[in-house]
Amino acid sequence: MKGRDGCPRCQGAGYVIEPEGDRAVARLCTCLPVCPRCHGSGRVTVVRGGVPLTGRCRCQQLPDRIEHWHFAQVPARHAQATLHGFFAGTFQHDDPVKRRALLEGVNPWLEAFDPARRDNRGLVLHGPVGRGKTHLLVGILRELVFAHGVVVRFVEFSRLLGQLKERYSRGQGDTQLLGELAEVPVLAIDELGKGRVTDWELAIIDEVISRRYNAMRTTLATTNYAPRVASGIRDVNLAVVDESPQTLGDRVGDRVFSRLREMCSFVEVGGLDMRPLLG
Repeated sequence: MKGRDGCPRCQGAGYVIEPEGDRAVARLCTCLPVCPRCHGSGRVTVVRGGVPLTGRCRCQQLPDRIEHWHFAQVPARHAQATLHGFFAGTFQHDDPVKRRALLEGVNPWLEAFDPARRDNRGLVLHGPVGRGKTHLLVGILRELVFAHGVVVRFVEFSRLLGQLKERYSRGQGDTQLLGELAEVPVLAIDELGKGRVTDWELAIIDEVISRRYNAMRTTLATTNYAPRVASGIRDVNLAVVDESPQTLGDRVGDRVFSRLREMCSFVEVGGLDMRPLLG
């Protein structure tokens, strides 16, 4: 079901996404009409061959997708991130580089994505900080969830490492969490390559990517590092990431980078630094 055309809250989508606590939470919009088929019960009965059959009404599709969105665990900061908003911002600031990333990179990828397939090609958005990579990533997830009903998961890489350390401190292993990340149909990893590049961190990203590679699952990511093989440089001073000669291969290891190249397309997101403009 769709909301009311011209609704100032949802613009007819039937749902709104707002920050609540540390998560971007979706809700049905108040403009959504009562379903004429089930009258709000969520259940309908049809008669086939003289036999009454009762099942879920089609109006439950949107609540189901809202649950998919909550499973994604998108941070509250990105509650308003949409592909339309990214395009409007790049048009407003006359940024042809960002328009090219969207129109020639992201949009064709979305058009080629088939929810019925298991082995859709992934996507890595790369470029300097502040260019809107995470905004684009969340906009893609929003499209996959609400337009196609795809189950997705968002993780910020350094936060994932923190969660694993917390589990270890409580005497819990990492099997359950890493298993969830390996099996989710679409996994979005924000800030891939961020961290101190310890052997343990490299082992974690290797396990996540390798398991998804073997399971033929779709992986999305953002990174501040150029998508090239390792240069051998091990500078962990994150304050100068934009000027660092390090590559994505340096940050994740050549084995992971090789698999990413096989699994994913790479789209550069450059242009203006949007943070001062949104300031």
